[in-house]
Amino acid sequence: MNTIDIVITSDRTMITNHHSKEFLGFVATAPPIALPEFLWMYICCPKPKVDEFGRPLEAPYGLRKIEAALQNAGFSAYIIDPDYLEKYVNSVKILMIGHHDYFAFGPPSSEWWLLTKKEPINRRSFIKLMESKAVGAMRKRGVKIVVGGPAAWQWLWEPELVDRWGIDLIIEGEADKAIVDLTQKLLNNETVPKYVSVGAKEVPSIDEIPLIKAPSVNGLIEITRGCPRGCKFCSVTLRPLRHIPIDRIIKEIDINISYGIKHIVLHSEDVLLYGASGIEPNPDAVLKLHLEIAKKARGIDSMSWAHASLAAIVYSQRKYKLITNVSNIIYSDIGQKYLGVEVGIETGSPRMTKIIMPAKAAPFKPEEWPNIVEEAFAIMHEHRIVPAATFILGFPGEEPDDVLKTVELLDRLKNYRSIIVPMIFVPMGALKSSEGGITGLKFSVEHAEAMRVAFWHTIKWAEDIMNNFYLNKRIYAPLRLLLKAFMWYAKQKVSKVEKTMLPRLETRELSLLSLESKDTSVFSCME
Repeated sequence: MNTIDIVITSDRTMITNHHSKEFLGFVATAPPIALPEFLWMYICCPKPKVDEFGRPLEAPYGLRKIEAALQNAGFSAYIIDPDYLEKYVNSVKILMIGHHDYFAFGPPSSEWWLLTKKEPINRRSFIKLMESKAVGAMRKRGVKIVVGGPAAWQWLWEPELVDRWGIDLIIEGEADKAIVDLTQKLLNNETVPKYVSVGAKEVPSIDEIPLIKAPSVNGLIEITRGCPRGCKFCSVTLRPLRHIPIDRIIKEIDINISYGIKHIVLHSEDVLLYGASGIEPNPDAVLKLHLEIAKKARGIDSMSWAHASLAAIVYSQRKYKLITNVSNIIYSDIGQKYLGVEVGIETGSPRMTKIIMPAKAAPFKPEEWPNIVEEAFAIMHEHRIVPAATFILGFPGEEPDDVLKTVELLDRLKNYRSIIVPMIFVPMGALKSSEGGITGLKFSVEHAEAMRVAFWHTIKWAEDIMNNFYLNKRIYAPLRLLLKAFMWYAKQKVSKVEKTMLPRLETRELSLLSLESKDTSVFSCME
């Protein structure tokens, strides 16, 4: 093991299991506020269990796929915890690094950074990794350095760091198949492009996607890839929808269970579209999947969904009572009391819905979007499904009235248990070359009001969720205490902002491209 040819790794904000609570990972997208950095890291990114070789028990699912693809091809490749990289400095030939948000340009990191002008923890942690003694020694030895993952596009915004850190290859997109040939070329010292993008026509087929060989963080298992809705701001919709067969899903669940991982996260851009041929749910396929998982009830404690679309929630419940039937399986057979899921509100404006994401509401009309959102929240509340929801500010072409429509919708959601987080538009997907958002948001009174309403909504429900659902076990008491301390601090600061800053707030431009300026942040009293 001390002579691994290919080391796969990331920084501490990625190589962690977030206390077995995946949503705590979002804390790593913020700078430490009101707490020392080490306590902030304790909340979101505790060190994982590792073996004597530095291999973490759990690792990010995407890295596990790359590890499996390379091992299947005969390469000596393993995921190694960042604290153990020095063991392999003298033997490794290729260092591969993946990340969800290398430089904090993605949501919600960019929001925290823009509003506080403090670097989020994930960016600081990644830079610390790249400047570490171990990575520096590998670079000096001539080790090839490959970076990829969902945030590969961010390297295009940091060309000086590509040179400074000696990056040999940046690969964007689904790399399960492409990484094998590129790795062989690098080992043979053949020339490879500096930047490789795996397009929609080059993505691996189902049979070309490898099964993981070791546990994923919190038991995350993908059930689909791609999305058919075509939202212009999303890069996932650029790839075709593919469904992972149930037998392959169960095999990966079995791998996690065999290592003692007792949680399952079903990963999909829309769990309710599993087995569907388009945007209309296939209730039989969804029920069959959950029934097969329920057979593993003795080996698991709980499960959650990565994402579900609000339109699919409404349509499937109206037509098939699918939410009722699936939640009955989860609560009765698996024995858990609630289901967590991420959902996207994006906007409360029918006009913006029609322009940016017309199929997000399908099979309903874009004009119905606000009503669909509220109905979906009511359905989730009734079925003890706890959503972490997002909405986006700063879309290209956004007008003040569009933001006010979002504020009106947020007010309609106040009685439904949920976390609602504002995000600032990031140029991705079909809007990759667009201006605005994090590259130049005209932050207005309307934006501030949307953030204010979302904050108090989340504060209202966060304690209920912590005490009764998400962190209600005794083992999580220290985490609850720290999070409640942060919430108390945040309430005091936001109350101060409401009294002293919002009444005199004027429209101003925010941009990650000018963060080195000496201007104060929008909410400077949060610092």
